[in-house]
Amino acid sequence: MIGALEDAEDYKAFEAVIIADYDAQSAVERELVLRLASVLWRLRRATTIETGLFEIEAEHLNEAGRSHQVSTASREVVRALFGPHASVSSPDGLPACGVKVEPSVDPAAELTRCYLRLANLPNFALDRLSRYEATLWRQVGQVLFTLDALDRRKPHERRFRFPW
Repeated sequence: MIGALEDAEDYKAFEAVIIADYDAQSAVERELVLRLASVLWRLRRATTIETGLFEIEAEHLNEAGRSHQVSTASREVVRALFGPHASVSSPDGLPACGVKVEPSVDPAAELTRCYLRLANLPNFALDRLSRYEATLWRQVGQVLFTLDALDRRKPHERRFRFPW
C-alpha cells in the first residue's frame, strides 16, 4: 500500500496512533483496526491527489498566461515605440503585442477555473477520485460500525450504555 511516493515510517506512526485508540482483544478486532488505519490513510492520499490535481491545473493556467507574454526586452521595445502607457487591446481582450496586464487575481475565480477545467477532462479524473473517496468513506463507516458493535474502545473511552 505504501509505494515509492510515500514514507513507510509516516504510515507506521499513523497506524500506531489508530491502534492506540482501540483495545483489540482478538485477531478479528486487530484486523478491523488495521483496516481502519489503511482506509483512513488512503483517504489522506485521496486528499493529496486532489490537491495535486488542482496544483497541476493551476500550473497549466499560469503557463498559458505566461505564453501570452513577451520577453522583458520585447516589452521595452513596445514601450519605446508606443510610449509607456500604450494600451491597445486585441480582439481577445489581451493588450496588443501580447503584453499582458496583470489584473488583480481573485483566488476564488482561479480555483473555479481550475475546477471547471479538471471537471471537464476527458479522463474524468475528479469523478473517479470522488467515487474512490466515497467508497473509502463507506468502508470507514462499516469498520467503525463493526468496532462499535464489538465495543472494543478502551474502557475509559467507552460510551455509557444503559443495561435495558
